[in-house]
Amino acid sequence: MEVSLQRSANSDASLQLLLFVDKRPVSSERIRQLRQRLRELSAEATYPYELQIVDVSEQPHLAEFFKLVATPSLIKIHPEPRQTLAGTNLVAQLENWWPRWQRAIEDYLAEQPNQTELSQSDSNPNQIQSIAHSAELMRVSDEVFRLQKEKEELQAQLQFKDQLIAILAHDLRNPLTTLSIALETLEMGMSREVKHPRMTPELLTQLIRQARAQARALDRMITDILQVARERGAEFRIQPQKLDLGNLCLEVIERLQEQFQAKSLQIQTDIPADLPAVYADSERVRQVLVNLLDNAIKYTPVNGQIQVSILHRTTQKVQVSICDSGPGIPPENQQRIFDDRFRLQRDQETEGYGIGLSVCKRIVQAHYGQIWVDSELGQGSCFHFTLPVHRSLKVFN
Repeated sequence: MEVSLQRSANSDASLQLLLFVDKRPVSSERIRQLRQRLRELSAEATYPYELQIVDVSEQPHLAEFFKLVATPSLIKIHPEPRQTLAGTNLVAQLENWWPRWQRAIEDYLAEQPNQTELSQSDSNPNQIQSIAHSAELMRVSDEVFRLQKEKEELQAQLQFKDQLIAILAHDLRNPLTTLSIALETLEMGMSREVKHPRMTPELLTQLIRQARAQARALDRMITDILQVARERGAEFRIQPQKLDLGNLCLEVIERLQEQFQAKSLQIQTDIPADLPAVYADSERVRQVLVNLLDNAIKYTPVNGQIQVSILHRTTQKVQVSICDSGPGIPPENQQRIFDDRFRLQRDQETEGYGIGLSVCKRIVQAHYGQIWVDSELGQGSCFHFTLPVHRSLKVFN
């Protein structure tokens, strides 16, 4: 903050002016012109002036304090009332207002003997310093607010990591236990010293299938957790290309056949043969399908049904729907299950929903699609998401 002052013994007997400028090259010339004219006017004036020059880029809080909308601006802060001159013709405006400002000081001084002792004690002999102090308080207040937000964000990140650890401890326990039991049983059956009397080829195949399925479940869960932690708050990157969505759905269903058979689930598909290609990242979409089908398998009871359908919804969107016959999702939680935080605070009824759903939401939104759920308690859930239709470029001769 640059200061250019002509002071009197009594600061109350002088005009107190603030000049706000920016760093444009023309600002220096305008400051020179205004200073020169002030000196000329002051030479013939009864009362002197105090001028303080403020660079708005260095003192934005002071500019905010005065609610400035343009530079250069010249503000008379003493005597009251405050007055602002703005624009490129400041010198002309100053010449017009200077006589009235001089009379304002004279009127102000004439009123001083009639002021009460209280009002005299409340008067501020140097408003420029007072306003600068107020602006500094505003700056400090904003800085405190920014630091508080950073503190809250860091606390949220720490809480997020603690909750990830809690998920690892809770959700990985069941598949790890099942995998361990399967491997121990296999080890006993393959031991030469102890022959398992019921280790038939069918049981052996079932144990291997079970161990493989649990290993895949662990891999998916760990991948989802690490992906959410790594990409939380970051842009989700995709590599879209022309994709046959129907074939991809059938491939994913075939890959999960062992899990369907383990619970004797009936799989129904409604995938039109004339379905248009979509413009999407095949690996990311595969991840969405696996996550949604994995949830459907987990929550559908034995001998239940899962339905996968694809609808050419509009000329620009294709909709995928995956429905189960599970317990459903409470209405108060249906808007939150795709949220990062919700999956870390789930209750008994919603246990398991969400660890992959937040990732699904990121993937679908990265494709400019939507994802949502329709569900009724005791009636199952239907998860829907949309992807953009691939548009081929046509060349006309």
